[in-house]
Amino acid sequence: MAKLTFFFILLTKIKNIIIYPHCKMKISDIINYLEELAPNSYQESYDNSGLIVGNQDNDFKKGMVCFDITENTLQEAIDNNMNLIISHHPFLFHSIRAVTGKTLVERLLIKAIKHDISIYAMHTNLDNVYEGVNHYMSKKLLLNELSILRPQQKNLKKIITYVPDVYAEKVRNALFDAGGGKIGNYDSCSFNLQGMGTFKANEAANPFVGQKGKIHFENEIRMEMIFPAHKENQIIKSLLENHPYEEPAYDIYLMENQNPMVGSGMKGMLNKPVSEFDFLNNLKTQLDVTIVMHSNPQQRIIKQVAFCGGSGAFLIPDAIKQKADVFVTGEIHYHDFINFAGDIFLVSIGHYESEHAIKHYLCEKLIEKFTTFAVSKTETNPVNYLY
Repeated sequence: MAKLTFFFILLTKIKNIIIYPHCKMKISDIINYLEELAPNSYQESYDNSGLIVGNQDNDFKKGMVCFDITENTLQEAIDNNMNLIISHHPFLFHSIRAVTGKTLVERLLIKAIKHDISIYAMHTNLDNVYEGVNHYMSKKLLLNELSILRPQQKNLKKIITYVPDVYAEKVRNALFDAGGGKIGNYDSCSFNLQGMGTFKANEAANPFVGQKGKIHFENEIRMEMIFPAHKENQIIKSLLENHPYEEPAYDIYLMENQNPMVGSGMKGMLNKPVSEFDFLNNLKTQLDVTIVMHSNPQQRIIKQVAFCGGSGAFLIPDAIKQKADVFVTGEIHYHDFINFAGDIFLVSIGHYESEHAIKHYLCEKLIEKFTTFAVSKTETNPVNYLY
């Protein structure tokens, strides 16, 4: 029996699937994985990403990924004995004062709670991570040389600590493993400076080096490293576990730097320049959209493309400033087509059309890890067109 269990665990690890034969998986296990992909701290201030309904300590059965929570998608989950729904759009944005079933949101809340279904949303945090909604869109547009259009600020921190010479490598590598030292397309980034540290242990101390009551001089490395703000607890935990001192000295600072890997929209380059109409025709084919709204053509040559899934019109000035030839998004206001017509070629393809494919990406990632997930088969575009 022991050999069989060992073989089962080994087989699942080879397939890169985490399955625990003797313990049930919790919904929190799924959430922890999702928040590694797109941390909740990256969402916009108006958003409501995260666990909206349910108890994360419940056992996980089966899950579904969808674009929106509707009565149809919720019923689909119930019919298929699923107890976790992961949606791109939160169905609950604003506070409510009563739950009577009069509105759609109230009916969804009542039904989800009644059937013990947890609902988790990944909205602007999934928009803002590098490998999120916009990166998925860039693959469809066949773009390269990608970068964030409007990088976020104040989501990076720096830790400074002092480590004895002989322990510097161990501590440094531990902080790298905890998520420190990543800047753009580089990892293992740190600054190290040789110096002399002093301290005196009192009678209650248990010093790693030196004697109680005497000043001790130690050759140390001043180590500096940037890390994502949401990983602060992991960074501190790793430092304390790997630093030899009883009381490691460290400082943490909030950085004003932009984070080049987190933010709104993206830009990229086409393999070769095309005309405005060739770009539109390619766009329709690659994104499988039927209706495309655009500003007046001005015989531009399209090479650099800026884009944002969903309601991205607020990024038009950023696209112009960075000299993009075209800006593609889900929704653009009427007056934007007028005001910016001379500055950039504007293209609107519909909110649903620009983002809905992200549910397939999410489901693919989840199946790699947990297997028991499926994409909703019932949801459709809530906006209809008369051709």
